[in-house]
Amino acid sequence: MAIAIVDYGMGNLHSVGKAVERLGYEALVTGDREKILGADGVILPGVGAFGDAMVHLRESGLDTVVKEAAAGSKPLLGICLGMQLLFSSSEEHGEHEGLDILPGKVVRFAPGKLKVPHMGWNRLEFLHAENPLFTGLEAGHVYFVHSYHALTENRDDLLAVTDYGHPVTAIVGRGSNFGMQFHPEKSGELGMKLLGNFLALTGAPVQR
Repeated sequence: MAIAIVDYGMGNLHSVGKAVERLGYEALVTGDREKILGADGVILPGVGAFGDAMVHLRESGLDTVVKEAAAGSKPLLGICLGMQLLFSSSEEHGEHEGLDILPGKVVRFAPGKLKVPHMGWNRLEFLHAENPLFTGLEAGHVYFVHSYHALTENRDDLLAVTDYGHPVTAIVGRGSNFGMQFHPEKSGELGMKLLGNFLALTGAPVQR
């Protein structure tokens, strides 16, 4: 069994795959329904615009596959744009429906003194330290690059925030479904440990 990385034409697929392999797990970059649903865990990466990503997912039929995966018990992780796609909608370049796995909306940072995009290393604050995603970890810095941020409808879905003029959603989770606004594979030791904790939740065999 392996970790399926959903290939829908928009994402840092291979950098995520290499990170998964560095942590000792088999990574399978695929757009095949059966392989995705048969994997131990699923990662939905993403780089680019929300609306374009949803078009790619729908045209490939992978929107329903990701929803089916999310409805099951195997862990799912959305990364960066992939996290935003888990939400109900986004206002990026117009109104767009998301996968609606987590209730909430993705909005642009309000104009102000701070630069947009939010870019650089920023500190995480864990709101639910008991979550298994944070096992053995201490709060630290990870690397962000984004102009839009998610607003969760349910406070319990918000697992970690960072500060950028106000609390900004950094990690979300409900059941076995998770999302990280930053790229864990580009976020140093803490990012890799967070990714490693997610992979451990899948129960996938370690290849070492």
